[in-house]
Amino acid sequence: MVNSYGTGKRSDNELASLVRKVFPLSPRGMIDHLRLRQPIFRKSAAYGHFGREDVDFTWERVDAIDELQAKAA
Repeated sequence: MVNSYGTGKRSDNELASLVRKVFPLSPRGMIDHLRLRQPIFRKSAAYGHFGREDVDFTWERVDAIDELQAKAA
């Protein structure tokens, strides 16, 4: 589900479709894509785990922007 709160240039349904095309959304796909089996508990225990620029925090990457834009075109 995508909710852009009315700020998207495309409908929320279109955005959700793009997300499904680009990201692996099965449990296994998400675990593998985000490398969640590599424990980084000590790093994430201090100062939280959102908004971090450390390369180990794979969920903060924005490396799919080009692919999303290409599929949206």
